[in-house]
Amino acid sequence: MQLRRATAAGALLLTLTLLTTLGEAHNITRILAKHPEFSTFNHYLTLTHLAAEINQHTTITVCAVDNSAMSALLAKKPSIYTIKNILSLHILLDYFGAKKLHQITNGTALAATMFQATGSAPGSAGFVNITDLKGGKVGFTPQDNDGTFPAHFVKSVEELPYNISVIHISSILPSQAAEAPAPGPAELNITSIMSAHGCKVFADTLLANPDAFKTYEDNVGGGLTVFCPMDDAFKAFLPKFKNLTRAGKASLLEYHAVPVYQSMATLKSNNGLQNTLATDGASKFDFTVQNDGQEVTLKTKIVTGKITGTLIDEQPVAIYTIDKVLQPKELFKGALTPAPAPAPEKPAHAPKSSKKKTKDVPSPDSESPADSPDDDPADQTADDNNGAVGVGRLGFGGLVLSMWVGFLLL
Repeated sequence: MQLRRATAAGALLLTLTLLTTLGEAHNITRILAKHPEFSTFNHYLTLTHLAAEINQHTTITVCAVDNSAMSALLAKKPSIYTIKNILSLHILLDYFGAKKLHQITNGTALAATMFQATGSAPGSAGFVNITDLKGGKVGFTPQDNDGTFPAHFVKSVEELPYNISVIHISSILPSQAAEAPAPGPAELNITSIMSAHGCKVFADTLLANPDAFKTYEDNVGGGLTVFCPMDDAFKAFLPKFKNLTRAGKASLLEYHAVPVYQSMATLKSNNGLQNTLATDGASKFDFTVQNDGQEVTLKTKIVTGKITGTLIDEQPVAIYTIDKVLQPKELFKGALTPAPAPAPEKPAHAPKSSKKKTKDVPSPDSESPADSPDDDPADQTADDNNGAVGVGRLGFGGLVLSMWVGFLLL
């Protein structure tokens, strides 16, 4: 009995340890926050969204530079897009701890970087040469440099073998390719991006509507988040779209964008109402953002759509794909009208009323606009049931785990 209980306790401890380990992931922002000398570098990793990309990799090395080195870079007044390219050259897609740096095979290694992975680096410009120099020094240089080593290994900041290594190098790695001016938001062609990634029908419809398209373009510079329905979803919706008035069509297209930049990290951490490009005074045209773990949904009074992919997520523009067309209640009121409740049955012995019967007068609000056909209520039913299913699954899983532990403790 004691042996069985000891075995059960050990199994439970192992299970909890594994669950804890799986739940913990490295967070470059938290790591660098413990070292104020890298505060500027840390800030720009967050601003350029490189921090989120670093956290998603399981084998990676971050070559951090101190505030003095970052000041020298910022003095050149590069755009945020150029800064992103430069810093991505300092993120190696391999693990290099202090010990490995001093034990490089044949004394030199060529490491691919996140800059190379973006596809923006010409040729081999996105690789960094790491060489174990004489006197115990380790030098770093971009592959497209002149062969000198402008940066050297200073110290190890934090290592989680073989997950992430954060090391301090002496200076910014110079690279003509990374420092070249990067395209800004005014040069982004959002409809081309959508068309090339499964949202061509929505993009073409937007281009064909000059009012809505101008509203989109006017907001690109100041911040814009677009939720574009995939082609199959928008094709199925086209008959309803064609029944809308001209103003209604423009409003529906504008309803699929928010006049601020919203990164995926922000959407996953915030719930609540969002105004859209169609919001105007009394015309709310808003929807609710809801997140459940890694899943983000957009809920109107008519339908709930789910974010299925990211086309671009670079300040000040983000474009995400969704699986349904978002339908605002301002255009599709008919779908919100509840069925009339049945009249209560009179008892058989009830006396007859002396009042004359009057015909029911339909409420003006119950009439849906001629250009606003009703939506399929099945979508609403399925969406309302999702929460109950999720809770049920969680309760069942907890029950199974409790039974398993109880059995082992017998």
